[in-house]
Amino acid sequence: MTITLIRNASWIVAYDAKAKGHVYLRDGDVAYDGDRILHVGGTYKGKADATIDGRGRMVMPGLVNIHSHPSSEAMTKGWNDELGSPKMYGTALYEFMPLFRCDPQGIKSCAQVTYSELLMSGVTTLVDMSVAWDGWLETFKASGLRGVFSPMYRSARWYTDNGHLAKYEWDEKAGEAAMAAAMKLLDQVAADDSGRLSGMVSPSQIDTCTPELIQASYAEAEARKVPFQIHAAQSVVEFHEITRRHGMTPVEWLESLDVLGPFSIIGHGIFLDHHSSVKWPATDDLGCLVETGTNVAHCPIVFQRRGIAMQSFGQYVAAGVNVGIGTDTYPHHMLEELRAVCIGSRMMGEDVYDVRTSDAFNAATLGSAKALGRDDIGRLAKGAKADIVLVDVTHPMMRPLRDPVRSLIYAAGERAVTTVIVDGVTVVDNGKVLTMDYPAAAAELEEAQRRAEPNVKGLDWAKRDHLEISPLTFPTKA
Repeated sequence: MTITLIRNASWIVAYDAKAKGHVYLRDGDVAYDGDRILHVGGTYKGKADATIDGRGRMVMPGLVNIHSHPSSEAMTKGWNDELGSPKMYGTALYEFMPLFRCDPQGIKSCAQVTYSELLMSGVTTLVDMSVAWDGWLETFKASGLRGVFSPMYRSARWYTDNGHLAKYEWDEKAGEAAMAAAMKLLDQVAADDSGRLSGMVSPSQIDTCTPELIQASYAEAEARKVPFQIHAAQSVVEFHEITRRHGMTPVEWLESLDVLGPFSIIGHGIFLDHHSSVKWPATDDLGCLVETGTNVAHCPIVFQRRGIAMQSFGQYVAAGVNVGIGTDTYPHHMLEELRAVCIGSRMMGEDVYDVRTSDAFNAATLGSAKALGRDDIGRLAKGAKADIVLVDVTHPMMRPLRDPVRSLIYAAGERAVTTVIVDGVTVVDNGKVLTMDYPAAAAELEEAQRRAEPNVKGLDWAKRDHLEISPLTFPTKA
């Protein structure tokens, strides 16, 4: 193997096993041998085949994104930024999300744009929650990311034909067939020899899956020893749908199905019984998550732009819930997501001390890794995977420099990220993605967006065109 030395890094975000958390180290070395970290902090005295100058750099662990939809969401940029159904509590899920989707020709470029933007913002591990598409495995492998494949399937599709009522078209057999196909894909992933790929079992949403499909999925996840993730408690509409069907909150119902536990992840988990929007008798959903060890994937930006937020991230962490971070949709910039985690939590908690920056960074590293059942990612420690990010602390937007992680999250963002290393391989250098043609993919995605626009009117229940549903910021004059 090839030993690479990052010599004399100005700052290192290192994992302290005794403290069970990250600490800052100053003016030290980080060395890695192939895909494993050999040395963190102090002076490395062994041999090195290659050396990277760490002066003026912060070396930190790669970020772990546990909830994202790369094959679809990047194309909705400029369309879905300010959309929500006024008569469905502000969500865009039922009325607008089904209208604007990539055609098969555009899916690959959509995914490549997402993968590129995530890499540039310091993500090294990604849970890719997509409906399976041709070329998915090959495209992901080529990106250089560490990947958790999470092919989604369901028993029903949701829709609305009036803008205020969510309806469901059920086809249980189709859901079972889709699950079987997803498991075949996970078999392919398990057989991959790159060392970077793994699987996750993901029935799509709590309201679109039969209890039998959910339980069968959980059993499959247990048998395969992989995580299980389902969207739940993500909208007021869904909350009321589950309480109408079962007389229980989404969390209560999942617990009744016996599918909560340390390897279960609830996608979003916003609308618990204590949320002010649901007006439900207290049942201690938060306590249930703590007791069962269930994880939550928190993706604040997609909800905040609709005036929706978790109440609050700080409260979940203080209660003892393990929370990981995801981006869900665009912008696929993990550092901006962390900024939104902190600011949103303080807004909802009405307290600047509701959350600390360390809580958010921990969630995007140690918390996300724990949700995936791993202790070898999301940390810089001897024996951990060589998933490493270098940040230019001399970048003007990082200065004046007092606390580099704060400056990175609240000011510089991905602009200061210079180098990203996954499994010991450099995939971003000088801020540029090396494994994909990001500008070309973005241009191709724009063409796919133009192709999608004429289809909106035929898909919309009210037969509105795309400009009527989502007008441009300003009128266009000839």
